[in-house]
Amino acid sequence: MAEINADEILRHLSARLKMRHLILLLNIQQHGSLTRVAEQMASSQPAITNALSELEGMFGGALFDRSTRGMAPTALGKLVLARARAMLHDLDHLVRDMASAAAGFDAHLHVGVIPFISGRLLSAAIRRAMPADSKGLTVTIHEGTSDQLLPQLQDHTLDIVIGRASSTVDLRGVEFNLLYRQQPRLIASRRLAAQLGRVRLDWGQLVGLDWILGAPNTPMREQVADIFLAAGIAPPVPIVESYSSKLIGEMIVASERAVSIVPADIAEELARTTGLAIVPYSFDWTLPPIAMFTRAASQSRPLADFARALLELSREG
Repeated sequence: MAEINADEILRHLSARLKMRHLILLLNIQQHGSLTRVAEQMASSQPAITNALSELEGMFGGALFDRSTRGMAPTALGKLVLARARAMLHDLDHLVRDMASAAAGFDAHLHVGVIPFISGRLLSAAIRRAMPADSKGLTVTIHEGTSDQLLPQLQDHTLDIVIGRASSTVDLRGVEFNLLYRQQPRLIASRRLAAQLGRVRLDWGQLVGLDWILGAPNTPMREQVADIFLAAGIAPPVPIVESYSSKLIGEMIVASERAVSIVPADIAEELARTTGLAIVPYSFDWTLPPIAMFTRAASQSRPLADFARALLELSREG
């Protein structure tokens, strides 16, 4: 990329860049065709072409490469698109914060959480983050894997992510704090758990039960597979794949053959709410720890309060 005059570009962008320009860029990336973008935005192709040319003049370089296969962002275009997406998400967050403020709340937070995070921990953190002199926060919980949630933190869709810290996650522009480690628990109906608890666990027999497990290619599923492989047994084929703790609990209490392995905090919640039982057994476990991820940029007070509450509660055990 050629050397640029940053001050001059900043003056141009401050005076001329509008939100509709950012929407245009994201539409071009999505559709790869100015004709389709014109249809999507109820405009003409010449008008879209002129707008893109104007934008490339503002940024001092081509934002898309044109070919017979469509339009693909240049290196400069990828940089601009990432910032455009973040700016639009920030605008959405501003509108939600305004709505929260109008209703007497401090702010609205978008919190990303991986499956099998304790609902008790989340609810306690939300309550603790609420100041005594206002209604506090409104919160939207977004569920997904760490690989799905962290890009949404980086593009400003999310304000904070509670996920697993591992060497495979992309931490560009992200800070993290370790919260706690999860230990595994084998869960079953009370009758089946009592039977399994009276004898030494035989993984060769356990593999023939009705297993309910999370999705393939996730840390939890890989850990379960490793337990069986270490015993020289092919991992079980689950009858259901789900990260819904409610579904897991309901299926287990309704069956004398259903079992699952879940983190200890989730097993304790399910035992309390559904009446299933935890089989007393200690596993070798190397699941990555639970961590709190935030953007490296400065945080708002409500977000900082929520993050501090998570850290405090995790240390309190």
